Amino acid sequence: MATKRKEMIFKLIVSDPKSGKSIQKEVKEESLVGKKIGDIIDGEIIDLDGYKLEIKGGSGYEGAPMVDYVSGMNKKYVWKNYNKIRVKKLVRGNTISPEIVQINTVIKEYGNKNFEEIFQELKNNNTENK
Repeated sequence: MATKRKEMIFKLIVSDPKSGKSIQKEVKEESLVGKKIGDIIDGEIIDLDGYKLEIKGGSGYEGAPMVDYVSGMNKKYVWKNYNKIRVKKLVRGNTISPEIVQINTVIKEYGNKNFEEIFQELKNNNTENK
C-alpha cells in the first residue's frame, strides 16, 4: 500500500510536441499546488527561461491519474466502459494537490535556448552520473 510522502517534490515531465522528446526534472515548488489541468506555468521554475508549459495531467502517490472531468483535489471512483464491461476506477481531480507526485506538461512557447540542446545536456549529465 502506498504511503503519503513527507516532502513535496514533484517530478515535472516536459514534452516537446515538435521532436516528441521529453525531459524529467524534480522540483520543490509549492506554487504549483492549486494549479489545474490546462493552466500555463512558467518554465523558469526548472531553468527553462522563456518557456511556457501547459499542464496536461499527472498522478498521485498511489498511481491514480489526474483527469480533467473531476474538479478539485479529491480522489474519486468513476465508472469506465472497456469493451462493454463497466469498471470502477480511482482517479484524482484536475487540481494539483500535495499528494501529486508527477506532473505532465507540454511546451506551448519556446524560450531562447533550443530544446534539443537542453535535452542533450540532460542526457549527457545523466550518463556521467551513472
